Amino acid sequence: MDDSLTYIITDIETLETLPLQTLTDLQTLFETAIDSNSTDELDDFYEELSSKNISTTRLIRTITTTMDSTPTRQSLLASQLYLSILLSPNAPVFSLFTPISFLSLLSSLRRSFKHRDGGGDSGGGVSRRDNRRKRGGGGRGKGYRGNVEEETGGDGEQFDVRALYPLLERLELVLGKIHLDRFPDSLKSLIHTVAEIPITALECYENSSSYKTLSDLCFRILSAVLSPEHGDQTNASVEILKSLSPAILLLKSQARTCALAFVIKKMMGVAKESGAVRKAIVYLPRYLVNKAPEKSEPRACAAESIMEIVRAMEKVNQVEFAEYVVKLTNGKARMRLLAVDLIPMLFMSLPNPLGLDVLWGVRCLEALIQRCSDSAAGIRARALSNLAQVLGFLMGNFDIRDRLKEVVGVGNSRSSKLNDLLRQRCVDEKAVVRKAALLLITKSTALLDGDVDEAILKTMGVACSDPLVSIRKAAISAFSEVCRKSANEHVITEWLHSIPCLITDNESSIQEECENLFLELVLDRVSRVGSPDSNHNVRKKSQENESELDFPQGILALLKEICDGAVTPCVKKICMSLGKKKRLKPAIAIALQNIIKTSECHWLRCSMPIQKWTAPPGAWLLLSEISTFLPKAVDWEFLHHHWKLLEKTDLDSEIRSTIEQGYKDKEAEGVKSAAWAGDRVFLLQTISNVSTELPPEPAADLAHNLLKRIEEFNMHSTEVNAHVKTLRTLCKRKALDPKEGDALVLRWVNQLFSKALLILEAYISEASQPRKASVFLTPLRSTGPAKGKREETEAKLLFEAVTAVYTVGSLVLVSPSADLKGIIPVLHTIITSGNTESKLKKLPGSAVHVKQMAPSLYIQSWLTMGKICLADGNLAKRYIPLFVQELENNEYASLRNNIVLMMADFCVRYTALIDCYIPNITNCLRDPCEVVRRQTFILLSRLLQRDYVKWRGVLFLRFLLCLVDDSAKIRQLADFLFGSILKAKAPLLAYNSFVEAIFVLNGCHARAGHSESQEPLNQSRLFSIRGNDEKSRSQRMHIYISLLKQMAPEHLLATSAKLCAEILAATSDGLLNLDDVTGQSVLQDALQILASKEIRIQSNRGSAGDTTEMDEDGGDDAAAARRKVVAQVAKKSLIQNAIPIFIELKRLLESKNSPLTGCLMECLRVLLKDYKNEIDDILVADKQLQKELIYDIQKYEALKAKSTVTEAVATMNRTASNNFASPPTRGYASGMTKQAQSKLAEQLGSVARVTSVIRDVAAEETVRSVLREVNRTGITSPMLNSISRPKLKSCMGEGTISRERPKNVLESLRRQAFDFVDE
Repeated sequence: MDDSLTYIITDIETLETLPLQTLTDLQTLFETAIDSNSTDELDDFYEELSSKNISTTRLIRTITTTMDSTPTRQSLLASQLYLSILLSPNAPVFSLFTPISFLSLLSSLRRSFKHRDGGGDSGGGVSRRDNRRKRGGGGRGKGYRGNVEEETGGDGEQFDVRALYPLLERLELVLGKIHLDRFPDSLKSLIHTVAEIPITALECYENSSSYKTLSDLCFRILSAVLSPEHGDQTNASVEILKSLSPAILLLKSQARTCALAFVIKKMMGVAKESGAVRKAIVYLPRYLVNKAPEKSEPRACAAESIMEIVRAMEKVNQVEFAEYVVKLTNGKARMRLLAVDLIPMLFMSLPNPLGLDVLWGVRCLEALIQRCSDSAAGIRARALSNLAQVLGFLMGNFDIRDRLKEVVGVGNSRSSKLNDLLRQRCVDEKAVVRKAALLLITKSTALLDGDVDEAILKTMGVACSDPLVSIRKAAISAFSEVCRKSANEHVITEWLHSIPCLITDNESSIQEECENLFLELVLDRVSRVGSPDSNHNVRKKSQENESELDFPQGILALLKEICDGAVTPCVKKICMSLGKKKRLKPAIAIALQNIIKTSECHWLRCSMPIQKWTAPPGAWLLLSEISTFLPKAVDWEFLHHHWKLLEKTDLDSEIRSTIEQGYKDKEAEGVKSAAWAGDRVFLLQTISNVSTELPPEPAADLAHNLLKRIEEFNMHSTEVNAHVKTLRTLCKRKALDPKEGDALVLRWVNQLFSKALLILEAYISEASQPRKASVFLTPLRSTGPAKGKREETEAKLLFEAVTAVYTVGSLVLVSPSADLKGIIPVLHTIITSGNTESKLKKLPGSAVHVKQMAPSLYIQSWLTMGKICLADGNLAKRYIPLFVQELENNEYASLRNNIVLMMADFCVRYTALIDCYIPNITNCLRDPCEVVRRQTFILLSRLLQRDYVKWRGVLFLRFLLCLVDDSAKIRQLADFLFGSILKAKAPLLAYNSFVEAIFVLNGCHARAGHSESQEPLNQSRLFSIRGNDEKSRSQRMHIYISLLKQMAPEHLLATSAKLCAEILAATSDGLLNLDDVTGQSVLQDALQILASKEIRIQSNRGSAGDTTEMDEDGGDDAAAARRKVVAQVAKKSLIQNAIPIFIELKRLLESKNSPLTGCLMECLRVLLKDYKNEIDDILVADKQLQKELIYDIQKYEALKAKSTVTEAVATMNRTASNNFASPPTRGYASGMTKQAQSKLAEQLGSVARVTSVIRDVAAEETVRSVLREVNRTGITSPMLNSISRPKLKSCMGEGTISRERPKNVLESLRRQAFDFVDE
């Protein structure tokens, strides 16, 4: 030991830093003394030091230098040695402890984690070299000790964090001996260092238990610091909590968990006994709020950490924090966003938030509702989502539901606060806000008791066709939740018009959701009617309305709305899809039969005539669709009974008389007869579907009856197809093989053709006979019984002829190979009867003008000829030009509609033949009849989706006008086509055709160097929106904006460049004629487009609310980076390419004294408002334009600031008047609250600017009030002659200015009243 002491003393005496071996020997020496509590060896050590004149201060200074200037392991060992010296028996603690040494110890701890992979720094290496140089080669032992240090303490050594355990344990023990109240800097540094260790040690530990040991040691030290012996507990607590806040605000990690546990368990426990600690910990959540990050995920973790701390607080402190959060909702954007996230957590964490004696919950809920209308879209969206979460949570407590309705503003009136909020936010300009509003509707449906505003229902219906898939899914979910909670007829109607049509959506998940919802909300509801326990739900209504049944609420309305023409095709498609997937249950068919039976029984029970009974609308339709897949669930006796019932009623004569009367008086058919006919059609379709299950004899009888009824040609047209298809099905099922079935069908088809031909010839003969008999009579016979009888005969023949022609068309589709030699000439005669060409006059029977005499027969003949052409390609080649000619010249909208439908079928069957006639078909997009326009749009859209028609030529440009069609339905369809289908199928189409669309929509042909359009002038004007009136400009801008919304950022940049090059530059070069009105319109549109916000590319440098909007909307970093790059390129393009063009164009417009100069200046102001500080550099080529633009920008900003302040003051006055307080009329600055001024400062950019604008507005108001008072009292100003005025010298110095002035002018000014305008 003596040798070791000698080496140790020598190293202390000669070296500035102690080697590793020396430190180890010293540590062993002091540890032995501490463990044995013996001072013998220590006394020898101190005596040796004294003998060498080495003081303990010198020893501590050497250890301190070692801690500061050596590698990690060596530095930590020196730190441990220093603590061991302080803990040694009889150690003079007050003389050994120095703040510098303690700070070096803490620095060593921090550096150990910084260099945990290297083990040391450059300073240590230099120190070792210096040590060797000082020691030289003085002895073998010394050299050996130096080698040990070099080998074991080098930079390549891996640091083991377990070496910190004994160090931290000794540090905790030292704090029990040394009170740091006299060393505040050391205390503060200790707190910061120990609090950082759990964060910096995260990467070192893979074993959670080892990490917990380290963190426990750290938190034990922090607990010791809280002792009163170390100074003011409040200051210590504040420093600890500040130091732990980074760990608390981390994403989920062990450091965060341990820090929260220490605060909640340890510090909260101390706070219960110490008011000083409690005072600090109460303000911790507020401090964390101000330190919370802005990004979505870290912000959410920060909010969770804050709430964990708040939950551990006392109730009074929790309420105070809730009040603080309410105040945050009126702060800056970042604070408002965090407050919106904290409010739902407060509701879910604190008890009884809406109790009668609790105010904080009401205030939080009101603040959250207020933030739903925040100026930042991200905050609006987040507030709506969180409000939905809060309502969903609170709705589970039935005790506070009434209180919740009162706070939210839900009552019997539809003008409730919640409904008003939903109505506004559902049409918000931002998609993420609309999505959140739809989520709120989903959660608040139960609170509203299904009483959703009709405007909101329609808005949700529109949202179901939104271009964004996420919006469509949210709308489907919200609308369906409303439909679950409410059986209101308006809800059912809107739901059926919005959801089933999504079965044709491009997104497969939406199609599946549509099927699931239809199965749940329609078919399952209907199937419950047929269950045994549902019979008690079917009861009579009051005696006032005994003719109706009271099925479960909404069932009859549901079935009735299925019959709507827009809903029925979608329902059929859904039933087909569900049937193929075998998801249809027999209970549905049983329930529908039960509904029909119950309705019939109730009718007979009320002693009503069975001839007037009809089944509930939609029941037969739905049964006919599902019976295809559930044939065994439909009872044959049920079908046979109702077929006999319909056959026995004398309905044929009723229908016949109605139709005959209709042809004479041109009135519509009766509603009852149409319902009977519809029931019979769906009944026959059902019979056809279940024909495989029919007994042989009833099937044969039914086929015979069907053929007999068809041969009479007296059925309603809607029944003909059903009879023909059912008869064909029965014949094929009855035949032994397919050939026999086809032969059987062909036999009765030819038989029916022959009889139909006889009826047509008889009508033509009868129609031409009266003309021949009375053509030479003067005057013509016009009275008498003979005429009435003749008209009755003609009406009967006409009805049979129309039915015969329609039957021929149905038969052609059933049997295309049938003989039509006799039918085609007669049909040709009818469809050409209105043609005046000489060739057609030579045809037999052409003297009969069927078009004028019998329009119904004329229209039906065209439809039948189209069906024949579908079956015969050679005939189609001859007649397609005739169809196109009739489409352009016919005055009957119904015929034009039918021809468009036939041309669409021809396009599928004979694509090459129809391709050249597509422009003729697109002319119907501007048809005066809305039905024709909508039908044309739908048919062409389907052909385009299936690639039978291509987006080329004028087709795309003509489709654009549907975006501004007079019909709201067509506009909605067009928005869906361009926003959803076209964007996915042809994403570059809008970009490629944008500039051309501007010229076409303006009808401009004034471009030099461009070929004129080949289309006729009348068609060019038909598909343009000419004019500079407000309506035409707004319609064109709506089309442009719709196209811009479909473009990617890079395409927006390219489009703006094309506008500058092809329109603005062309105008400057004289290629675009500005003397032409359409050329001026083109230039004006281009300037308005360049100034629109849709074409500007944002670089996402917005506020916290805007950043949050990106997070909520799912924007990724790559898209944001691409947008930023494009924005930078756009700025460069603006400076290098666009500005020179604008300068030349401005000079041209000024030389022509054009009114478009104002448009150009406004466009430039908008383009350069984001580069106000760079205008001098951008417009260096035109100083005059630079000054004008700066003036315009300043004037615009001043007017905007003035309007903002004026609106804020008006709002404040209205609020004051509503609260029965007198509004401030003087001193706007004093009357406005600091909170209002801070909001305005945030909007306008500075407080000084707000103050200046407020003063200007107040001065104007003062002037107005003075002038108002003058005009009211009639006080006149004094005569000018009575006013003493100073003598003024002229600038030439020739004495006073002459007083000779026109008195009449001065007197007129004096007498003039001061007019003012109240704003």
